[in-house]
Amino acid sequence: MPERHSPDARPPIVVVGAGIAGLTAALSLAAKGFAVDIVERAANLDEVGAGLQLSPNATRILDALGLTARLQPHWVEPSEIRLVDGRSLQTIAKVPAGAFARNRWHAPYAVIARSALQGALADAVRAHPLCRLHLDTAICDATPASLSAITGRVPGLVVGADGVGSKVRLALAGHGKARLSGNIAWRLTLPPQAAVSPFDPAVVTAYLGRRAHLVVYPIGQSSLGEPGGLNLVAIGSGMTQAEGSDEAARAAIAQLLAGWHPDIRSALARAETLGFWPLIEVEDGAWHDGTRILIGDAAHAMMPFAAQGAAMAIEDAFELADAIGTPGDIAAQLDAFVATRKARIARVRARGAFNRFAYHASGPVRLGRNLVLSLRTPERLAGDFDWLYGHRLPGEKTP
Repeated sequence: MPERHSPDARPPIVVVGAGIAGLTAALSLAAKGFAVDIVERAANLDEVGAGLQLSPNATRILDALGLTARLQPHWVEPSEIRLVDGRSLQTIAKVPAGAFARNRWHAPYAVIARSALQGALADAVRAHPLCRLHLDTAICDATPASLSAITGRVPGLVVGADGVGSKVRLALAGHGKARLSGNIAWRLTLPPQAAVSPFDPAVVTAYLGRRAHLVVYPIGQSSLGEPGGLNLVAIGSGMTQAEGSDEAARAAIAQLLAGWHPDIRSALARAETLGFWPLIEVEDGAWHDGTRILIGDAAHAMMPFAAQGAAMAIEDAFELADAIGTPGDIAAQLDAFVATRKARIARVRARGAFNRFAYHASGPVRLGRNLVLSLRTPERLAGDFDWLYGHRLPGEKTP
């Protein structure tokens, strides 16, 4: 018989999905005194993909959750973020990071292996007395009654952090639809000992070109202590799904970057291909029904043109816990949370759409983009990100 909570007790919460959004939500909710069950269908937490960028709006939250000491040995704080023309290798613009990011946005800008972030989050969840992690556990549906059969207690709220294929989202009337975006990400890596021109291992660089861009940045040690290298992601549009062989992947990437500088094409020929990921978006729709709430990609999977996918999931998780952390009308609290988060997600999506237009420009638009950006100082460019990287909870004071 599932355990039922008393009217005066904080109701337990079930989080579906043990990715970055789900684990961050579990820690954030436990910090508010909620007992949390995390249900994950995978038998092991092996995050796909090589690396990700954690901007200051994300690392500030991870620090608030007490994770900085665990993460610092695994991440790299790049000295700057550069935009470079993929054909000429001309530096178009740069935004300082490193110590500048810590001073301006009061938190670091870091790049890290996905496995290292997920491993640190999972370790913290396992160590927290209010968290229980259920691996190798697939859900049949997202009803509280069905989930109570797994956890042994009836949840007061179900948090859907189960990604673009979310079963929790499908259970909501009026939910947003998942759709192929027409963009594909090709992922590659270079080993740490490889000093390959023109890539600078101390910075994050976005190489821009017609129909595509290539992001290159260092990643630190994996969760197993393996040395990091360079993470490379080529993102292009108007592509069809290709065969999974290494030869097919290299041919597709070479076609995507046709006309780019030969140094880039030569460096990519020496990189290890990790495969391709068709990029999926989740359209706007219902996020909650009073007993279930969506966060992260389950709610709003977006294109990576603003490098904010992981950061938005982390923000969602932390702000959800803040929204329901005090006793009150849960439906009203969830309404307020969704309204606030949807407004921010819309702004991030708009920034990503602008970046896609600018990054993939060609012809006169490309020349105009290069000229306009070259006339702006790094400090002025940094100011464009204050709303994004300096984001704080309502009422939270800026140091």
